[in-house]
Amino acid sequence: MSKKYPNTQIEITDIEFPNKGVGIWEDKKVAVKNTLPGQTIIADVKKKRKQYEGRLRSVVKKASYEIEPECTAFGKCGGCTYQNISYEKELEIKEKMVLDLLNKAGIKDYTFLGIKASPDTHCYRNKMEFSFGDNGEAGELTLGMRKRESNYEVVNADCCEIVNNDVRLVLKCVLEFFRERGEKFYHKLRHTGALRHLLVRRGHFSKEMLVNIVTTSELSTDLSPLKDELLSLELEGKIVGISHIINDGVADVVKADEIRLLYGQEHFFESLLGLKFKISTFSFFQTNSVGAEVLYSTVRDFAGYDKNNVIFDLYCGTGTITQLISPVADKVIGIEIVEEAVEAAKVNAELNGIKNCEFIAGDVLNMVDNLKDKPDLIILDPPREGINPKAIMKIIGFGAERLVYVSCKASSLAKDLIVFEENGYKVEKVCCVDMFPRTYHVETVALLNKKRQ
Repeated sequence: MSKKYPNTQIEITDIEFPNKGVGIWEDKKVAVKNTLPGQTIIADVKKKRKQYEGRLRSVVKKASYEIEPECTAFGKCGGCTYQNISYEKELEIKEKMVLDLLNKAGIKDYTFLGIKASPDTHCYRNKMEFSFGDNGEAGELTLGMRKRESNYEVVNADCCEIVNNDVRLVLKCVLEFFRERGEKFYHKLRHTGALRHLLVRRGHFSKEMLVNIVTTSELSTDLSPLKDELLSLELEGKIVGISHIINDGVADVVKADEIRLLYGQEHFFESLLGLKFKISTFSFFQTNSVGAEVLYSTVRDFAGYDKNNVIFDLYCGTGTITQLISPVADKVIGIEIVEEAVEAAKVNAELNGIKNCEFIAGDVLNMVDNLKDKPDLIILDPPREGINPKAIMKIIGFGAERLVYVSCKASSLAKDLIVFEENGYKVEKVCCVDMFPRTYHVETVALLNKKRQ
């Protein structure tokens, strides 16, 4: 049984990935989520195995650099973590967390290019999944983000600072519609009620929107009036598709047992670095379009502009990087486990008139065994948890001269870079790119070269 120490006062002196402030209490290191260096806090501390962790209760003293958050839901909403500090300070913290992880992993003697800021820090997200629920107090229907440190309560997101106002107007319209009709949210424990999620996608450049209402099949309300109300909203952009998604699964995730199109189409188009992309409800596409241009330009620079015979783009998603890198290759092969993403990649390549890209559906671990080409360059953009250890050894076995690794979780990157450096590669340079302003997430790009014998 873990020992507990309630209402403990701790001065936070450092910060570690992911978003854990660190302080010393009775000569013991204690990590507390959602805290900042310079704060004095009250936390419930418990010993977990050989580590001490704290659950934040209150902030007794703020850090000297804290500012007043612009979003009125900050602190309650589980979405943003850094609304209470300047963006410059946020970038400093993210850069430090990544460098600390690489240093702890023993990655040395590389060129660090700093952190590139997102061009937009407000209204930048082009996709949001909102949950229906209640606020745990009056029991009134809410629509927004899960409350911080809660798996059930929901905080209204009609004030959200990281989405476009069009998205906020859609959210308000949908919430008021169901409140007026007394419709109940789906309760995760009791499995009662029908309302589950609202999924909105909005092209940053095209300003086209898809609106998806996710419910169980038990919904009794006619959604035709909601469709009409949504289409009558005065928006900066334009709604091009409205769908009713049926999800009778138990898990609290957005998925479709059935999609019923209520209006328009199930896709829109977005542009990125001169290329055109068809985006549907469940397509993978970076959530920060202008930030993605910075990220992919960095990947392209790391890959270089010399002509290659063959490039592998492993974990290629809908083929964005595959297509952007195609001008410097005779042939680019992309592998992605999600079949829908592969089909989208093929459509996007055709839209852009790109002929030298081949896309393969399947797990990288298995599919690389079937590749007969010898790559000059391999680009890696794996899921958050990094590359399967067996897949890493197969990738190393190709003997490519250069690797470009794109990571959305720096701890996974550090773990994998150790393996590459132990097996013939050297990290040459690293750059962070902020794709997720006001949160602790950050993308990191690393270039590795094959060591000379």
